[in-house]
Amino acid sequence: MELNYEEIKEILPHRQPFLLIDKVTDLKPGESAEAIKCVSGNEPFFQGHFPEKAVMPGVLILEALAQTGAVAILGLPENKGKLAFFGGVKNCRFKRQVVPGDVLHLRCQLTRMRGNVGFGEVTAEVEGEIAVTGEISFAIGEA
Repeated sequence: MELNYEEIKEILPHRQPFLLIDKVTDLKPGESAEAIKCVSGNEPFFQGHFPEKAVMPGVLILEALAQTGAVAILGLPENKGKLAFFGGVKNCRFKRQVVPGDVLHLRCQLTRMRGNVGFGEVTAEVEGEIAVTGEISFAIGEA
């Protein structure tokens, strides 16, 4: 299943400038999600990171990955209208810089749920080259 930008906003509470995924290219609710972020030189964070050499902050790539995972878990009917709070990250590796003009391919495979706490393996790639890998955790809560 694919979701356009407006459909993403029906699932996630994030809005500009903090909604960091543009399109969901594959969604299996409760299992996985794949999304894209078209990185533009007009992103507000590039004004300060870094003015002389624009590089997307790693924490924002992680946030985009977390939002991708949130779509996967909040796409379940029983989680409609709830929030997914970022709980943590481990085994994160940054392998490539992400710069204006890149199309960031984001993947989150949910690996397990324990009550309202979930875990997922995440990967971000640009043109088939891995930019970030890691594991995330999150908690499902009421809006």
